[in-house]
Amino acid sequence: MGWLWAIIVGFVLGLVAKAILPGKQYSPLWLTTIFGILGALAGNAIARAAGVEETSGIDWSRHAFQLIAAVIIVGVGEMLYTATLGKRKPRT
Repeated sequence: MGWLWAIIVGFVLGLVAKAILPGKQYSPLWLTTIFGILGALAGNAIARAAGVEETSGIDWSRHAFQLIAAVIIVGVGEMLYTATLGKRKPRT
């Protein structure tokens, strides 16, 4: 059941990260989900290193680390995806 939660959390984090980033993103939904999963894993590692891995109640600080990591990973992944496929924003 852990893998299912990883996919769900990755999907949500990826979508929220895409919504935060300005402009149009071209990466497909499955790749956004993978970026979100990677963001969740990186955020957990950062939270563990900062000593806030587990707190009583809702782990807001851990979720904040996950979201920040997801935004960074989605942004970098989107740049790599766009550069690899050669898609560019239309010029106006």
